[in-house]
Amino acid sequence: MKTIALLPARLASSRLPEKMLTDLCGKPLIVRSWEAVMSSGLFDEVWIVTDHQRIYDAAQAHGARVCMSRADHLSGSDRLAEVVATRSDVDVVVNVQGDEPFTSKASLSALLACFNDPSVQVASACCSIERLSDYQNPNVVKVVKNAAGDALYFSRSPIPFARDEVWQTDEEAIQLPATVWQHLGLYAYRRETLLQFTSLPPAPIELTEKLEQLRLLHHGIPIRLAEVAEKAIGVDTAEDLDKARELFNSRGHT
Repeated sequence: MKTIALLPARLASSRLPEKMLTDLCGKPLIVRSWEAVMSSGLFDEVWIVTDHQRIYDAAQAHGARVCMSRADHLSGSDRLAEVVATRSDVDVVVNVQGDEPFTSKASLSALLACFNDPSVQVASACCSIERLSDYQNPNVVKVVKNAAGDALYFSRSPIPFARDEVWQTDEEAIQLPATVWQHLGLYAYRRETLLQFTSLPPAPIELTEKLEQLRLLHHGIPIRLAEVAEKAIGVDTAEDLDKARELFNSRGHT
């Protein structure tokens, strides 16, 4: 099974201007994220996919593999589909966020392991939510799954809804009969399913929640969820960038 990882990267970003090119201890953020995936040793190829020449040039200058895509794509998934449309040799495509330089080998390995089941067409990742503040935060996407490990629904709302709330309020720890899961932005697709996904019209629930993955469920395409220990640290703000630099230095990266 030939697997490739693709990191979509666009220059525009609202909370941290041009964040993909911001410096993370001597290299652009997008290059650090590419290096993290490369270091896993799990993929036949790892590429940055961008629509901007500055990102292309920066990636090449640091030895990363990079390719250009059209500038009119509405999502990262569309950008990746453009790349794999001409790659009939590829079996599984993994979409890794370009602003997560601490993506772990363990998480990527758990994601790929889902495809040991030949029925799996799409896989994603989740981790348990322990804090009430995360459960109630609309920026933390929640997911409910079935006994087979497939997603039933994703929402920005607290799901499952706790009719009889029980909170350990001093530490904000959730104590419910059901585990509460946070959806993480790691995706893997069989090549044909990615191409099918990006050809489908947006679903009403997708447009309402602003969650692209709901298009798959709306059209009857299951999403297998890999449970991982923790989410990768992402960089969305200047404060996130400062934390990433501290963590990067503490781990002795070069």
